Amino acid sequence: MQPKIRIGIAGYGNLGRGVEMAIAQSPDMQLVGVFSRRDPASVRLLNADVPVYAQDSIAQFQDQIDVLILCGGSKNDLPEQGPAMAALFNTVDSFDTHAMIPEYYAAIDQAANPAGKTAILSVGWDPGLFSLNRLYGEAILPEGATYTFWGKGLSQGHSDAVRRVDGVKAGVQYTIPAEAAIERVRNGELPELTTREKHKRECYVVLEEGADAQAVEQSIVSMPHYFAEYDTSVTFISEEQLQREHAAMPHGGVVIRSGTSSAGTTQVMEYTLKLGSNPEFTAAVLVAYARAAWRLNQQGIVGAQTVLDVAPGLLSPKSPEALRKELL
Repeated sequence: MQPKIRIGIAGYGNLGRGVEMAIAQSPDMQLVGVFSRRDPASVRLLNADVPVYAQDSIAQFQDQIDVLILCGGSKNDLPEQGPAMAALFNTVDSFDTHAMIPEYYAAIDQAANPAGKTAILSVGWDPGLFSLNRLYGEAILPEGATYTFWGKGLSQGHSDAVRRVDGVKAGVQYTIPAEAAIERVRNGELPELTTREKHKRECYVVLEEGADAQAVEQSIVSMPHYFAEYDTSVTFISEEQLQREHAAMPHGGVVIRSGTSSAGTTQVMEYTLKLGSNPEFTAAVLVAYARAAWRLNQQGIVGAQTVLDVAPGLLSPKSPEALRKELL
């Protein structure tokens, strides 16, 4: 019987809690500890038997953790934490600032490669599963166009970016797809759509006492990579209203590849997600790729990796023989 893969969690917010849930559903894994910047005594896990440690003590646990799952935010946490942890552990993270992925990949690879560690970055559903479906679409239907629509749903990364703005006490952001644009793509029209034509973004914000609402709104709507390219609305609400109306975290989206295989023959490939909990689903993807990270490292494949580099069979706890028999 194979020993269980020993997992550590760095950061225990909504995503970290989701990772704990996903590990509990993975019989080949064991959660050995959670590492938090908060006072460990104040962190309450779902499983009280799992210890919580101060994050600045994490280097002492290199021999006890097979894969460390990083659950920090993409805007401020992962750019610093990702390379630092990849030099010490095999890691998986959900860095999701698409425009910055090449730069982030280089930093992770520079840290992980000389250390003999395997680091799979930008894991989740987008980037992640949607990235794979974009690749499949382009490879299979080279004559055509790929369209990605997100929502309607609450975006973790964009909500985190809103909360980082000076003057914001709390807040959430919803991504709203343009249904008319989706239908045009499904009909095989191959429209040329601008970023603004595909989505809009709705922010609901609780202000810090004394904060300048106009300044906060301007900081949000002009934020590059997050809101500047979209029609973005900012609505200021009370903390009670936020908790009452915006506690759930649904999300989803669709990747559509529309193309032709011959003159007059239209082919449409579509992949859809409808998620009751964005962080729990993202966490489940992270855990599957943690299994792959450990297996790759055991094979001597080190350095930065993405979902585009990982064979699908490495995600499953089943043997290659079982996968060929049951799924192929």
